[in-house]
Amino acid sequence: MPFVPSILDVARRAGVSPTTAKRAVRSPQLLTAATLERVQQAILELNYEPDRKAGDLRRGHSHTIGLMVGNIIEPFFAQLTRTIAKAVHARGYALIVADNEYDSELELEHLRMFHGQRVGGLIIRSAFGSGNLEYVQRLHQSGMYVLEIDHFLHGSPFGHIMLDNEGGVLMGVQYLYDLGHRQIAALTVYDAKRLQDERGEAFPRAMRSLGLRLPKEYQRGTTLSEEGAYTRTLELMRLGKPPTAIFAMTGNEAAGAFRAIKELELNIPEDVSFLTFDDYSWTSLVDPPLDVITQPVEQMGMLAVKTVLDAIERRDLEHRVRQRFPATLIRRGSCAAPKEA
Repeated sequence: MPFVPSILDVARRAGVSPTTAKRAVRSPQLLTAATLERVQQAILELNYEPDRKAGDLRRGHSHTIGLMVGNIIEPFFAQLTRTIAKAVHARGYALIVADNEYDSELELEHLRMFHGQRVGGLIIRSAFGSGNLEYVQRLHQSGMYVLEIDHFLHGSPFGHIMLDNEGGVLMGVQYLYDLGHRQIAALTVYDAKRLQDERGEAFPRAMRSLGLRLPKEYQRGTTLSEEGAYTRTLELMRLGKPPTAIFAMTGNEAAGAFRAIKELELNIPEDVSFLTFDDYSWTSLVDPPLDVITQPVEQMGMLAVKTVLDAIERRDLEHRVRQRFPATLIRRGSCAAPKEA
């Protein structure tokens, strides 16, 4: 078997006690410069790697964090993952990332993997549908700190960090209303029993608050995917009385809707105004560049890491943060007054 050096081997090579060798790894500031140099040289010569799992057991918590996102290839989750990874690393922790693709069964497989790895904390964007709240509660009871991000399951006892979706939807509908639009269609889900989505639930309320009617033919939902939005936009714009404005609830939906509008050879905003959530890079590169409602992804990720790691280090598994960030509207030219106005 290959030789795997221990901290005792490091101590013997450096000519110090095991306690001193351990301090060189965990608390180097407690040693003199000369002693620290001898131990570090021994570590290099022996290619010693600290046993992090053993250290975690002594500290009572793991130095590994689990991150569950919806779909890693979506720009929102890619940026969120990058922000969280950098912040976790800066605090001396490791990160394991998985994506559930919004599927509860796949999510459960990843959650079991996180449990097997004994991660100390979990940042999770839960899948749609019934989710795995009962299993996540069991993980929490076993000592794992849990924080939901971007979305939370109804009845969840955990803290969450996310956008003020209600405020963002109302902001978008108000913006279109002020331009003169009264026939506004949202690319969203209207069946809360099938899929709970805050933006989809907020849209009809926002319309009613401004006295706007929501025709039944506008209320056929999508799957919150690019292809679903593409198909739904074709249907909407082929109606006898199509909407004068389309409001996409995600950046993925925006891509599908934009493709459909161009395929129909319609002009934005002359034929239809177009507004979307998520400031993806392509939204400012198309012609015309899209008006977007943005969310502060980096701030959300940074706060999530601070919340989880502070709770772990304080051993306060019951700490709760429920933080909503305000949305921001960026006007670029894809929305204008409707033709009849």
